[in-house]
Amino acid sequence: MQTNTRQSPSTSDNAADFVWQHDDVFGRVASRYDLLCDVFSLGIHRLWKRRVARRIASEKWSVLLDGATGTGDIVLRVLEHDATDGRTVIAADISEKMLAVARRRLGARAENVHLRHMDAEAMPTIPDASVDAYSMSLVMKICDRRRALDEAFRILRPGGRLVILEASNIRWVLLHRLYLAYMATCMPVLGWLATGGDTSAYKYLLHGIHGFPSAESFADELMTHGFEDVAFERLSLGIVAIHTARRPG
Repeated sequence: MQTNTRQSPSTSDNAADFVWQHDDVFGRVASRYDLLCDVFSLGIHRLWKRRVARRIASEKWSVLLDGATGTGDIVLRVLEHDATDGRTVIAADISEKMLAVARRRLGARAENVHLRHMDAEAMPTIPDASVDAYSMSLVMKICDRRRALDEAFRILRPGGRLVILEASNIRWVLLHRLYLAYMATCMPVLGWLATGGDTSAYKYLLHGIHGFPSAESFADELMTHGFEDVAFERLSLGIVAIHTARRPG
C-alpha cells in the first residue's frame, strides 16, 4: 500500500457536474446498472469490488454504513465474508429503484441489512459519531466531494474507518492519456448500445473520470477534511484506487 504525497487538491467539488435532483439517471438504468458496470469496465469492476469488500470486512466495526450502495454489490460481497455476525450493516442510496434492485439481490439476507433511502451529501437521520466504518464505491466522482466527506467525517465515531473505491490515475502519463482516449471513444458507443440511447448514463461517468483528482490529490483532500492515517492502493495500474482513512480519536 502506498501512503500519499501532498499535492494541491482539486478545485472542483463535483467532478461530473452531476445533480441527481435534475436527472434521475440511476432510476432509469437501475435494472441495467450491473450490466453497464460490466460493459464499461470489461468486467474488471468485479475484481475491484471483491478487493474493497475484503478490506471492509477485515476492519473492526460494529456498525457499517455503505453510502450510495446502488444495487448492493459491495454489501453483498461483505456478507460473503461471514463478517457480519453481531454487526449492523446499513446500505443507503438516493435512488429508490436502485434500492429495490439491491433488496431483490440480497434475497433472504436483506433482513440482515438496513436499506435506507438517503443522500450521501446530507444524512440527517444518521446521528453524529454513530458509525464505525463508512464505505463508498465508484460514486464519489459524481457527487459533491466536500459535502460527502463532511458527512462521512460527521457520522464516523472517533477512530472510525473510511474506505473509498474510486477512479484514479495511471502513473505513466502516456498510458493514462491512452486510457482516457479509449474511454472517450468506446464508452459513448457501448453506453448508447447498453442503455438504448440514454446518454446520461455514460456522460456523467466519463466526465467524472476526467475530472476526478489523482490518487495523491484526493488523499490530500481527505487530510484537509481532518482524516488521519490516509493511504491508498492503486488497482489495475491506477484505473481505480482504494483510499482508506481514519477519523481522529
